[in-house]
This record gives sequence, C-alpha cells and structure tokens, in this order.
Amino acid sequence: MKAGRHRQIIDIITNKVIETQEELALELQNRGYKVTQATVSRDIKELGLVKIPAGENKYRYAQPQTNKLGNVHQRLKRMFQDSVVNLDYSENLILIRTLPGTAHAVASCIDQIEWQEVIGTVAGDDTILVIVKPKNATLKIIKDFKKLLE
Repeated sequence: MKAGRHRQIIDIITNKVIETQEELALELQNRGYKVTQATVSRDIKELGLVKIPAGENKYRYAQPQTNKLGNVHQRLKRMFQDSVVNLDYSENLILIRTLPGTAHAVASCIDQIEWQEVIGTVAGDDTILVIVKPKNATLKIIKDFKKLLE
C-alpha cells in the first residue's frame, strides 16, 4: 500500500505543481487513498522530496536530482546564490538562513557534496543547521560557503 502511494505521489508531483502537503493529500484522496497530513509528511520525508522554485514566489515539491556529483557543485552554487540570505556560526555549528521553502533543497545539495568536515545537516523551512567536525574546520566551511555566494 505504501509503495503504491509513493508511486502515486511521484506521479502527482511530476505532472502537477504541488505547493503544500495539504494539496498533495487532496490529490491522493482524489485517487482513492485515505491519508492524513501526517502520513503525507512522512511520505515526503521517506521519498526525500525537496521544494524547488516554481515561478514568482512559488515553490513546488520535486524529486531530488539523482546525478550524484555530476552538477552538484554547480547546483549548490546556484542554490546558494538563489536561496541563501545569511550565514552565521558558533563553535562547530553553522546556521544558514534561506528563502522560505528552500532550506531542504540547499541542505540536500550540501549533503551530496559529502564534505569530509560536515557531519550532517538539519533543515527546516528556511533554516539549515550544519554540523562540522572537527571544530577548527568551521571557518574553512564558512569560507567555502561564502565563495558559493560570489
């Protein structure tokens, strides 16, 4: 049942602009699936869906690019230039502020780069927490992030 629902979600977001979990839940219900917003939220996380720009101040759900390192560096640079509004850090933690709805896409790009010093990222709607190890590598990563903004 879950696999079928996941296939339907991919079909829906591929063929229609879906901006919210509620819209996705409604589309699934129209296709005969009894789902709640919480179920849709879990499905989005399990499928690794990201939000991408879809026009003027709009964002839609999409599958992340699977081309592992092909254009990830260029994509990360573009995502930083299009989405990142502020960088700050303390100790081994870096906080990246993005435009609303773009944090997951930026964090996914950071994760795909597989920086040795980056343990991982946690993304909200407009904020990303980047955890760096060792602590003394934080300034190097901040410098790399700032280069992406140029």
